[in-house]
Amino acid sequence: MSFARYALYCGGAAGVASIATVMLSALAEGRSPFEPVNATSHWLWGDKAGMHEEADLAHTLTGAITNQSAAMFWGALFGAWLSSRPPRSTGEMFRDAAVTGAIATTLDYGILPRRLSPGWELSVSRPSVVIGMAAMALGLALGGLAAQEPRVRLRRSRYLAYAA
Repeated sequence: MSFARYALYCGGAAGVASIATVMLSALAEGRSPFEPVNATSHWLWGDKAGMHEEADLAHTLTGAITNQSAAMFWGALFGAWLSSRPPRSTGEMFRDAAVTGAIATTLDYGILPRRLSPGWELSVSRPSVVIGMAAMALGLALGGLAAQEPRVRLRRSRYLAYAA
């Protein structure tokens, strides 16, 4: 399986899933959906970026590009792992993505300097940050499943149908 295909699918899905989730979380918390996206630009604009409510090029575009770049980084690492192994079952894919998500969360919110974190904590609650990171892991898994060759998915589904 192609590393590039895995990296693109996993990173793309992880970025979309995480940013959509924190935007919905912000809405649920009565905040602007752009605040967590803008917060991700805090590495450039400082902590006040997390309180910026409107969409603009400086904060929102920078935040969206930063988030997607980080997701592509994790997608590339996860893609390297997947491409070096036989195709994963659905359960294995979700397990491996959960481990990758836990590593990402530990690095982003525990080891790296705060300036390099996603910055979502500047605009949404801690539970929403956790949900956003879980959504990133879910995106990795869904991207990984989608990246597998169709014949691999078909063969796996036939096996599961016979096993049932």
